[in-house]
Amino acid sequence: MAKIQEIRCIRTRPGGYWAIVKVVTDQPGLWGIGSANDVHHADTVTTAIEQVIAPRLIGRDAAEIEDIWQSVYAAAYWRNGSILNTALGAIDMALWDIKGKEANMPLYQLFGGKCRDAVPCYAHASGHDLDALVEDIERYLQEGYPVVRCQLGSYGGGGFVDAASAPRPRNARAADKVFDDELYLEAIPAMFAHLRDKLGFGPKLTHDVHEHLRPHNAVTLAKLLEPYRLFFLEDVLPPEQIDWFRQIKQQCTTPQAMGELFVNPQEYVPLITERLIDYVRVRVSKAGGITPCRKIAALCEWFGVHTAWQEGGDNDPVNQAAAMHLDLSSTSFGIQEENHFSAQELDVFPGHAELADGHLYTNDQPGLGIDIDEEKAAELLTASGPSGTAEDRRADGSIVRP
Repeated sequence: MAKIQEIRCIRTRPGGYWAIVKVVTDQPGLWGIGSANDVHHADTVTTAIEQVIAPRLIGRDAAEIEDIWQSVYAAAYWRNGSILNTALGAIDMALWDIKGKEANMPLYQLFGGKCRDAVPCYAHASGHDLDALVEDIERYLQEGYPVVRCQLGSYGGGGFVDAASAPRPRNARAADKVFDDELYLEAIPAMFAHLRDKLGFGPKLTHDVHEHLRPHNAVTLAKLLEPYRLFFLEDVLPPEQIDWFRQIKQQCTTPQAMGELFVNPQEYVPLITERLIDYVRVRVSKAGGITPCRKIAALCEWFGVHTAWQEGGDNDPVNQAAAMHLDLSSTSFGIQEENHFSAQELDVFPGHAELADGHLYTNDQPGLGIDIDEEKAAELLTASGPSGTAEDRRADGSIVRP
């Protein structure tokens, strides 16, 4: 069998936060790639891979994916952190890529074959006002998206008030706008009342709270949205307050989606086994790769929960490909978050998934079916790039957790 000969990271996109791991074997022309992208800690993840994990794996049998995963997971002693998971997840993806190439099969075939013809995705619609939002939703529906997420502007949109008109302390920090829970509780149900009036109940609609609300207000919002029959309500609670999902489930039937900030199985396992959420939304790389995500999908199947692997604008085509293969082969699949890339970015990744008419399509090449052009990747790399999350605050100056 092929032995691991080299593990290195290829950095691309502004700031180099797209870190693609390449695991090279001793077999000529046989390698695999995986996603280690981290928009905030790319240097840290890259260091962990190349200086800490890689030396432990050189010479190991590339086929021993489960054993390698367990070995790396336990080797750091402290585990379930976002940095380790991302590093481990990238190597895990690359090893599965190698296995698929050795078997001359796309990964979904190794996982048992297709459960669906293509992967349905949900789009991200937004607008500065209700009319603009309706127009954006209709555009995505016409493109063939089966589900559309609806936002008034950015995250927290509908809950912001001009700072000058808010009751703020006299020593308040400079701010143009502040977030108000109660205003959000008024605006978002009114938004969905308008959308259902204009669009009817045919379109499947979601909304992302992005953890902006206090927990008791999250319960209230879920109840208020029940009449509008959402496909799901996303991230109504922050990870620190997931026990409040019990309160939500006791109060209403609004489907709940949660998990893009989860890195620890103890966060999502109770939510699945107690049926407190309806869609689990961990990112494949942040969960630790394909190996643990296959187990999450299997667990979901037993408890009637669905997967909706997280993508988002900072993610890359390699992580998207990994999610797509899981989606194609899992009966617990629910919906896939879409992601758009520029033509220049896609040119870096030959064999990337095709996004068309609201669905992802695989090319049926062996392994992940995607590769990286290192010369073109270098052309996209610049010194500066994204470095922080938007910081929202309430009138008194306190942080609203994203």
